[in-house]
Parts: sequence; C-alpha cells; structure tokens
Amino acid sequence: MQLMLQYGFYLIVLVALAIPLGGYIGKIMNGEHVWLSRILSPCERAVYRVMRVKADEEMNWKKYAVCAFLFSGIGFLFVFLIQMLQGVLPGNPQGIPGMSWHLSFNTAVSFVTNTNWQAYSGEAQASYLIQALGLAVQNFVSAATGIAVLFALIRGFIRVKTNGLGSFWVDMTRTVLYILIPLNLVISIFLVSQGVVQNLKPAETVELLEPAAVDAEGNVLENAEIDLKNGVVTVDGTAVPDADIITKQIVPLGPAASQIAIKQTGTNGGGYYGVNSAHPLENPTWLSNLVEMISLLLIPAALCFTFGRNVKSKKQGKAIFAAMFIMLVIALACVAASEQSATPGLAQEEAVDISMDNQAGGNMEGKESRFGIAASSTWAAYTTAASNGSVNSMHDSYTPLGGMVPMILMQLGEVIFGGVGCGLYTMLAFAILTVFIAGLMVGRTPEYLCKKIEPYEMKWAVVACLATPVAILIGSGIAVLVPSVSESLNNSGAHGFSEVLYAFTSAGGNNGSAFAGLNANTVFLNVSLALCMLAARFAPMAAMLAVAGSLAKKKKIAVTAGTLSTSNGMFVFLLIFIVLLVGALSFFPALALGPLAEFFAS
Repeated sequence: MQLMLQYGFYLIVLVALAIPLGGYIGKIMNGEHVWLSRILSPCERAVYRVMRVKADEEMNWKKYAVCAFLFSGIGFLFVFLIQMLQGVLPGNPQGIPGMSWHLSFNTAVSFVTNTNWQAYSGEAQASYLIQALGLAVQNFVSAATGIAVLFALIRGFIRVKTNGLGSFWVDMTRTVLYILIPLNLVISIFLVSQGVVQNLKPAETVELLEPAAVDAEGNVLENAEIDLKNGVVTVDGTAVPDADIITKQIVPLGPAASQIAIKQTGTNGGGYYGVNSAHPLENPTWLSNLVEMISLLLIPAALCFTFGRNVKSKKQGKAIFAAMFIMLVIALACVAASEQSATPGLAQEEAVDISMDNQAGGNMEGKESRFGIAASSTWAAYTTAASNGSVNSMHDSYTPLGGMVPMILMQLGEVIFGGVGCGLYTMLAFAILTVFIAGLMVGRTPEYLCKKIEPYEMKWAVVACLATPVAILIGSGIAVLVPSVSESLNNSGAHGFSEVLYAFTSAGGNNGSAFAGLNANTVFLNVSLALCMLAARFAPMAAMLAVAGSLAKKKKIAVTAGTLSTSNGMFVFLLIFIVLLVGALSFFPALALGPLAEFFAS
C-alpha cells in the first residue's frame, strides 16, 4: 500500500502542476498579457530589434521549416567547433583536451536534436565553457524549437484559408523568455538549496573517510585490510602484490544546477556528470529527486492542456492527455512490478532475499539505495516517456521486462508525452492516422478539429509516425553486423543485442538514455547514432509543418451528427490502439530477439 501511495503521489503532483502551466503557456504563445509581461515585454521587443524581426510576421510552412533547420544547423556548427577547440579555449580549469571529430559530431548533433545522448563523461571530458555556452544553451533552444513547431501546427488547425503559421523567431523568443528561463531559474535555485553544485571552481581533491585498495588491474578489492603505515593490503589474510591504496578523491565542481534544471524541463537529459542524476552532486536529496523527476514530464503534460485551450476545445486536449496518461500508468505499473518481483533467477531457492522486510526488496542492482525501487522505476518510465534520457539508476541492470518497457516507450515514437512540443505534434500525427482509419471503417470522410484529412495530410502523417521506427531498425540492424560493435558490448547474447537495440532506440527516439553497458565512443557508433538522431528529429518536424501548412489553407467543416467525435472514450481507445499497433508491428521481432529471449532464458 505504501508503494501504491508513493506512485500515486508522483502522478497526482504531475497533473496538478501541468494544468495551470498549460494555461500559462497558451497565453504566452498567443501573445496575451501575463504577470511577467511587465518585466519581459521590453526584453522581448529588444530581441526583435536586435534580430530585425517583425513581431507580426507570418511565415508559410516552408519558410518556417527553413528557419528552424537553419537555426539548428548554426547551433550544430558552433557546438561542434568549440568542442574540438576545447583545449585552447578559456573556461577550462582542468585543462581538458579537445574532443575527437567524431565525438564532437555526435555530441553536437545530440544536443541540437534535443536528444542529449552522451558517449562521454561530462565532468571528465567537457570544460565549464562547453557545458555552459555550448550544451546548456542548446538545451534551451532545442527545446524551444520543438515547442515553436507545435504551435505552428496548432495554428494550422485553427486558421482558415491562409498560408501564415506565425513567425519561428517570435515563437522561439517567447518560449525562451517567458517559459524556459523563469521556470528553470526557480528550479536551479531550489536545486542549489538542496546541495547541487553551481560554481566556477576547479575540481577539488579531498581525503577519503576510509581508504580503498585496488589491484594491479584497477579492480576494487572488497573486504581488504589496509595497513597505511606499511602500505600493505591483505585479503583474507593473504597479501595482494602491486595493490594501490587510495586515500584521496577528486570532487568535480562547476555550473551544474543551471544545466540540470533545463535538462529536465526541456526533456534534454544530458547529465552534467557521467552517471547523470544518480550522482550525489547532481541529485543529492529526495526533494531534489522529486523536483527533477516531476520536471521530466511537466511541460509535455502541460502542452496537452495548452492544445485544448488554443484550439478552443478543452475536451480535445483532455482526450490526448488521457491517451498519453493511460499508457504512462500502464508502463509504470509494468516496470514497478517487474523490478519489485525481480527475476526467477534471483528468487530461486531464496538465494537472494528479495522480500521487503526492513529493506527495499526486489531488484536493487544498479539502483541508488537513497531512492529505492519506486523512485527509480518511476524515473525510468518518466524519462523514456518524456524523450528526456536522464537517469537515476542504470537501465542495464533492470530485469528483462523492466528494461524492455522503457525501450518500448521510446520505440512508440516518444509520443507518451514525449519531448517538449515534438511529443505532442507526433501524437497529433497518430491522431490524424486514427481518424483516417476510423473514417474508412465507418465509411465517412476523415475529419479532425473541423478540417478534412485528405491524402496529402495522411502521407506526411505516416512519415512522422514511421520516421522513428525506420531510423531505429535500420541503424540497429546495420550495427549488429559491424564487428567493432560487438567489441563495445559488456554482454553477449540476448542482453548484448538489447544493449545495441536500446542505443539506437534511444537515438532514434531522441531520448538519450543508455543501458550503460555499451562503449559508444567509437567512430562507427558516434557517426551512425548521430545520423539516426538527425533523421528522427527533422523528418517528423518537416512532415508536421507540411501538414500545418496544408490545414491552414482549408476551410472549416461544420460539425454534424455524422461527425466522428475525437474527444470521447472511444477515440481515446482507438488512439492508444493505433499507437501500440504501429509499435508492435514495427518492433516485436527485435524485442523477441533481445529482452523477451533473455526473460524466457532467465
């Protein structure tokens, strides 16, 4: 019962915060007055003057797409260059050398596409300048790009016989100024109050409370007896030759809190530290864990209510939210149940105590004892539903079914809330597909939000729905044939295949999380994963802008008794069914070779 209350609390807090935020975002993007307008309106006008942007400019879908792609391309080039030149740039107190061209390419693509896949360890391979000026900035603007494109699509639904979808530059400016900066300023200050570091000091060396010993191969010696005076290490009474005694530790510092806030709310996910939000300096307390975890889905969930408000039919937003929420709850229940019951191998003959008597129970491998199974399982479901990718536990250590569910959440196209903006506009592509199929079944012309859905919209909607599965399956299929990839795996067999599949699923879903069992910093993986990210980000974006442009030119169709309702329970059921059907048909064979095969073999 206590665990049920804990899971319920996380979900209730999410919904309670998302509803008012959704209304606020709707007002901002419509140019309405809000309580921050008195402070930020002069800043907004100043930005327009510097950029020479007209606040009332109307772009057609092609110009809007060109602006979005051009802006992302400039961001990519900037991040790519400063990473390679990192060693000669300031803001590098640790003297970290520049990254290789392929790692720089992968990282730049990753942050520009809102994926934040990391084949590097942040505290060891990225300087303060790179973290703040390169990666944190992209966390803001890549998130804002997704929200901007969503509102271009919303205008396509509500406008009649026009080419204009608004201005990309105005949408970007309002999103960053009124939504992302204020929200993340508050969260950053809160995280600092909890102990998350935020400074420009170089790393510090501190004395360990207890010394540790490692053998000649670098393996930590468990239960070792250490004689500091004589420098001798013994295990079970036997001296260990060439053992090293470690008495000091390097504590990495830097501007962490400011990047952690936006990595969560912008569904970016790139950790300041290599182990992400499992690191005590990135996520030190249960309160910081709660705030970071709720932030994962806060804006994506709020945008559902924004959608209903701005299309002037709150029922439409609630229907989309209900479909997403139901799938999220089911996914969370599956992860939680699987991790709490562990695996037959762990429970067999009571070889491992998985009871909940005075302990967390279940499968605690790879999880922080500070958070336990409930907070770890919730985070795993939230982060892969949100196209975020940050973790507070290692998914590679999850049970076969517990690790499969986060993979499925990404493989469905990151539409169960998904990334900020991009998750909702891709779900709307599934909604268009749903009304088309439903119309065929009952012999009626497909309509959505009083606009006819014709072959042109259907073609682009299918592109948006299938871009992620195609990128994932082609990428992972090629990867398993490359000999160097097998050398990067920590495991062989079904689990090794799952590591590869998860990596390309994470890249193709623009998620960024990892099983943590794959050394992805190789030329082939850096380049192939980057190409997968690009395809999965920009193909759906272009497709939905094309749909928006087509819808804006159409006239509205009057609602009649024969109009298919898109706000009732039946539509919610059909939408969930279509999303799951596309995912099942696309990925069941691959999942059968990976996590399902491992489950039945365990």
